[in-house]
Amino acid sequence: MNDLVKAKFFSLLSETSQVTNKEMQKAYECFMEQLRTVSQSETDYFEIYRILSITRIELVSVRTHHRYGQGEKCA
Repeated sequence: MNDLVKAKFFSLLSETSQVTNKEMQKAYECFMEQLRTVSQSETDYFEIYRILSITRIELVSVRTHHRYGQGEKCA
């Protein structure tokens, strides 16, 4: 399973409650460190591609959900 999408960063992005900038910044820094670790430790490029693709899909999903919640069009 893709540990990147289990990161606190994604849960904070998905939450409807208030999140402080400091909390989001810390979660983002941890997420970026996890991303670096995956890209440096994995030797199978297909596995890296799969992990990054799943992560991208999750980010797009969160963005779309956020836009929908803000009343914007999801284009």
